[in-house]
Amino acid sequence: MTPRLPSLFISHGSPLTALQPGQLGVRLAALAAALPRPRAIVVASAHWLQHGPMVSATAQPETLHDFSGFPPELYRLQYPAPGAPQLAADIAARLSAAGLEPRLDPQRGLDHGAWVPLRLLYPQADIPVLQVSVQPTLGPAHQLALGRALAPLRQDGVLLIGSGSITHNLHDWRNYDEAREAPYVRPFIGWIEQKLQADDVPALLDYRRQAPFAEQAHPTDEHLLPLHFAMGAAGTERLGAQRIDAGIDMGFLAMDIYRFDGGR
Repeated sequence: MTPRLPSLFISHGSPLTALQPGQLGVRLAALAAALPRPRAIVVASAHWLQHGPMVSATAQPETLHDFSGFPPELYRLQYPAPGAPQLAADIAARLSAAGLEPRLDPQRGLDHGAWVPLRLLYPQADIPVLQVSVQPTLGPAHQLALGRALAPLRQDGVLLIGSGSITHNLHDWRNYDEAREAPYVRPFIGWIEQKLQADDVPALLDYRRQAPFAEQAHPTDEHLLPLHFAMGAAGTERLGAQRIDAGIDMGFLAMDIYRFDGGR
């Protein structure tokens, strides 16, 4: 019988994480060693934003360097994992059955929200990977529903990952550093952890009103919505959340990882 995989939320940080993995690299390597090997990986990344659900269906996804102004060696990095067109069709069918109206994208490559953490989890790039898009205009409840529609795949050897950031305010890029943390970071991540441990899904869906410093931690939603995808992929209201602390990068990017072992 195929062991059931957890769903994951990964704070992927800056693209420079690929060159300077720090604590995140250590934590993800340990996590990969502890998990059964997936037969395929599905990533909902904060860097593929669409109005409706899209599923990448290319057989050999390109490594997208969807950023600018970084060192030349970063643009030379590749993650040549195969795609999974048959799984993409299965996912589209599941989303259609849930009333979510997906479309397939036969050309979409892997953005850095996918390949940067995957290089740290599975550096051999030998596990098929595809992406599903995030819908920032439809809010957390929609992303939760997207994850729940795919939750049964965890029992079939598919690793479901939401890739974003527990805190993400790029306006603070020059305001803080390793010696001086943004004052909103720890209250916000503490609230998230408390609500996840309590399985308080309604509060997490309403985080923008209820969480301390929500506007400072996330001026826009797209980097937290992958957390809601990973929560949904837990399958039920019981999340089975476990926080893996990977530090705070540049004083304002919390690098938390969550694994969710609950659900069907």
